[in-house]
Amino acid sequence: MTWYEQAEARLKDEYGKVKGQKEGVMKSAVRDALLEFCRQNEEFAQAVAQGGSFPDCMTAVAKGVGSSLSDLEAYRQAAAFYFDGAKVHFTMTIQLEPAEPEPERTGILLDLSDFF
Repeated sequence: MTWYEQAEARLKDEYGKVKGQKEGVMKSAVRDALLEFCRQNEEFAQAVAQGGSFPDCMTAVAKGVGSSLSDLEAYRQAAAFYFDGAKVHFTMTIQLEPAEPEPERTGILLDLSDFF
C-alpha cells in the first residue's frame, strides 16, 4: 500500500471523528486539500499517514478562529500540522474568451498572498 493510500484511508477513517462546529464546517474542504497535497508529494503523504490524527489537525486549524478563516489559511495550518515548515501557495487564473479571439490576450494571474 502506498503512502498516499495509507494517508487517504486514515483521513477518511478519522473524518467522522471530528468534533466541534467550526471544525465540522471546514473538515470536508481541509480533507480534500490534504488529499491533493498527498497526491503531489509522497513525503507529505507519509507525514499524514504516520502523523497526528485528523481530529487533532482540525482542532489546531480551528484554534483561535473568530468568525471567519480563509480557505487558504485553513489549508496552510493543516499542512503545517502534519509537516512543520510546509508552505501552501494558491494560484487563481481567469481566462476571458472574447467574441473574436485576440492573440495578445492571455488571461489574468492573481496571487492571493498579495492581498494578505
